[in-house]
Amino acid sequence: MSASKPLIGISTYLERTRFGHWDVEAAVLYRGYLDCVVRAGGNPVMLPPVGTWTAETIGFLDGLVIAGGADVDPAAYGADPHPKTGEPRRDRDDAEFALVAAALKLDLPVLGVCRGMQVLNVALGGTLHQHIEGHNPAPGVFEHTGIAVDPGTQLHTILGDRTDVQCHHHQSLDRVADGLRVTARASDGTVEAVELVGARFVVGVQSHPEQDIEDLRLFEALVAAARRSA
Repeated sequence: MSASKPLIGISTYLERTRFGHWDVEAAVLYRGYLDCVVRAGGNPVMLPPVGTWTAETIGFLDGLVIAGGADVDPAAYGADPHPKTGEPRRDRDDAEFALVAAALKLDLPVLGVCRGMQVLNVALGGTLHQHIEGHNPAPGVFEHTGIAVDPGTQLHTILGDRTDVQCHHHQSLDRVADGLRVTARASDGTVEAVELVGARFVVGVQSHPEQDIEDLRLFEALVAAARRSA
């Protein structure tokens, strides 16, 4: 385990990417995740959707972020695809379900971001609304959303009664998995955050905290929990 700065694993994408002279498939991640982990006091470790992720292979980590990205394959929760559901990225689904299972087995602190919260819910037996309106203004454009946070929750300790967040999603939690508690909602009732009851720190948010590197509250809470687990 890390003696000083906790090691925070972050799931990544595999995408066709251009850099230098190359146009190749690469493991990529929005830099905001890396900067937020560093500024919160951790060291980021990128975890691509290749290889085998188990409790043994991630045992060197002190915490985990499941990053945002593509729609979860509806087959993972027994549903047929909606016409507006994106093409499945089964490499990420398989890798991130394995990462969640391994992290929960190790009692690692976990932060699920947007898709990451949905992965957490599906991994634990929940389902998703495959399309909702109003939280995805345009590709690459984030909606600023006010959310109400339930008192007596970890998220309330971190964020207080209300806060503004940045959203970019067209799916949301439907049936919430057993063991998960809804901790925040948007004004239209959309589930904006959950936490795993009884865990030291397993929090999912539907928004994108990595978009604001001046507001590090969630990443600081993750790193603080990771320090306690190190």
